[in-house]
Amino acid sequence: MQTFKTIKGLREALSAERAAGNTIGFVPTMGALHEGHLELMRRALRENDCLVVSIFVNPIQFNNKEDLEKYPRVLEEDSKILEDIGCQYLFAPDVDEMYPEPYKSEYDFGLLSEVMEAAFRPGHFNGVAIVVRKLFEIVEPTTAYFGEKDFQQLAVIQQLVKMFEMSVKIIPCSIVRENDGLAMSSRNVRLTAHERQLAPKIFQTLQKAKKLRNVLSPEELRRWTREELDAVEDFNIDYVEIAEDQQLQPFQHWNDASGAILFVALFLGKVRLIDNVRIF
Repeated sequence: MQTFKTIKGLREALSAERAAGNTIGFVPTMGALHEGHLELMRRALRENDCLVVSIFVNPIQFNNKEDLEKYPRVLEEDSKILEDIGCQYLFAPDVDEMYPEPYKSEYDFGLLSEVMEAAFRPGHFNGVAIVVRKLFEIVEPTTAYFGEKDFQQLAVIQQLVKMFEMSVKIIPCSIVRENDGLAMSSRNVRLTAHERQLAPKIFQTLQKAKKLRNVLSPEELRRWTREELDAVEDFNIDYVEIAEDQQLQPFQHWNDASGAILFVALFLGKVRLIDNVRIF
């Protein structure tokens, strides 16, 4: 595996891959790699001639300074994991390499900019869009892989690609879970032992809710789910929403949407967890 800290070095290496007619799979990450990341990488390796992984903790997508400061940074461990999985290129720039000058781009993602994560984390998706667009321009991947745990982020990135007519194909990948159902996340390592025992209740509740679709209306099901989660003393809920799966807008009746997803975001102690389950 070759590791690059500079944009110039990575571009030179990848230009040789493109000249040879090779396809490039790309998995952008913020490091602290777990099995969820590795599933994206395995798929990218199966479907492409080479794999590029970026590790960059993007400061402009954090609206919580403490969360940025505490985000795990374990580049040496991550590099070993990438070597073992067969990654060919690691891009691990520092902030000055990515942002030599202040970035002032402002993106409008319409309705996606008004709900759930966008409402609770102002500026978050603008920061995501800035860094993802820049990474796509640097790597010029054939395909890029994103997990559905961050479903709204995935929708934003898909819209970003359409807005700028980028040639990269976005590949959504299913949520990877621990054996007890907890959605894998780099933040999970910050949970205390007690909190880690409680965390699977999120997915357990979502699974129960999914089975009630034929009994409850969308609003009734949203309310039922919130009440179930509220009953767990250590959960501090940001939102529980049921939305259609395109612009992620709420709706009144099940037949108003061609696809529906139940979303939740909550704090467990000082750790913010998100999850979702497709209802249909």
